[in-house]
Amino acid sequence: MRGKMRMAAMILLGLVFAGSIGMLLYRNTEYKEGEEAYAEAEALVQIPDLTDLPAPVVETESPENGTEQAVYVDPYADALRNMDFTALREVNSDVLGWITIPGTAVSYPLLQGTDNQYYLKHTWKKWSSAVGAIFLECQNSRDMSDFNTVVYGHRMNNGSMFASLKYYKKQSYWSAHPYVYITNDYGSHRYEIFAAYEVSTAGKTYQIGFSGDETKQAFLDYCVEQSVIDTGITPTVHDKILTLSTCTGNGHSTRWVVQAMLKGEAPSDAAEEAEQSGEDGTTPAAEPAQAPAAAEEEIPASGEESAQKENAPADEEEPVENEVEEGGEMESAPSAENGDAASADEETNTD
Repeated sequence: MRGKMRMAAMILLGLVFAGSIGMLLYRNTEYKEGEEAYAEAEALVQIPDLTDLPAPVVETESPENGTEQAVYVDPYADALRNMDFTALREVNSDVLGWITIPGTAVSYPLLQGTDNQYYLKHTWKKWSSAVGAIFLECQNSRDMSDFNTVVYGHRMNNGSMFASLKYYKKQSYWSAHPYVYITNDYGSHRYEIFAAYEVSTAGKTYQIGFSGDETKQAFLDYCVEQSVIDTGITPTVHDKILTLSTCTGNGHSTRWVVQAMLKGEAPSDAAEEAEQSGEDGTTPAAEPAQAPAAAEEEIPASGEESAQKENAPADEEEPVENEVEEGGEMESAPSAENGDAASADEETNTD
């Protein structure tokens, strides 16, 4: 009897082992296919080599009148602004542009689907894959003109997609990689990273609709207060906010976010008075108080740990326990709500 039980146990263990090997091989295949898909995207868009470019600097020039003026010189923006997305859009019209954080693994096509589900499990080429894509919240404007634009990406254990964002827990990593560049049909835009923190999926971070400057300022105050790094950067209600969101590897209820700002210009006093009094002949459109929440999505963090594409300092490495192991949890992403309230309180968790 004991012999039969021992034999059954051995057979069961053998099946479990075989299943694990099969899943590992499947994941490795998905990773390889994902790498090939995004390498093809880089080739099609002819992404420039940013490796040896100097850091952005402020220079001065003297016009004919002799008055010196400060001029911001940004080699990254200059190199990126001429990217052509025609070839990518022939494959997938959902391509909006490109997102890059120089010196890190983040360099991918930026997409937007009709919901927040599809690109969780499809690459930019619409291949089914756990690697997914980097994509804009479906309720955001395609031209990224909203006050807060949310972008999602997986925290893959092989260092791809938004895995690099976890390093922004360290002040030194932010100092080495302080900018996010978005290149689209309107040019190349440099966003300055000002905050990084873990937040509830129902947090104010995912708010999209704002009724006015007061609610925008409350949002900014919240983001700065939550940050675990001190950047010294304080956004204003006239700036545009970029919220990059990924998994924490620690469960379903929170996300890790890195936020950056695109500097805007405050309107002149005359323009503000004209807008308030209606002297420009138009009536400012009222923003909706609330719109239906976006569909909730799952952002899995799966696959084997491998070397990061970026050269992260040794002291930036995540503790092993923070990584999601192969076949780990599948996390549902927060739902952005196009109103003043925070995102939906309920979430659906799928293992």
